[in-house]
Amino acid sequence: MTFKWPITIYYEDTDAGGVVYHSNYLKFFERARTELLRAQSISQHTLLEQEIGFVVRHMDIDYIQGAKLDEHLEVLTSIVNLKKASISFCQELVNLEGRILCKATVKVACVNIKQMKPQAIPSTIMSEFASVS
Repeated sequence: MTFKWPITIYYEDTDAGGVVYHSNYLKFFERARTELLRAQSISQHTLLEQEIGFVVRHMDIDYIQGAKLDEHLEVLTSIVNLKKASISFCQELVNLEGRILCKATVKVACVNIKQMKPQAIPSTIMSEFASVS
């Protein structure tokens, strides 16, 4: 399953030339992963109350073509690997013609936020993600 999340490029996302500043792609991808959790009825507030967090462990990113001011794009997110304490995502920022502008593989680890140590992903989340991967 691929989760799709639309974005519009605003002035604040761009550099002086009207092209998206490189670090903003990370924000787009982060927001899409958050929206994927919401779409699966996974509450980050509830996770925080349980001292559970997801942190980026590793990311490979390929900037293929710059996104520009006022473009309407989509972030496509899919789960490529689901392990006991981590999830790997493939994320692509695409334009309306389907051309990939930026692509990343993102590995997030499930951690106890008090101890900042890895912990098993809760079974409720595992079952939700297993059904969409």
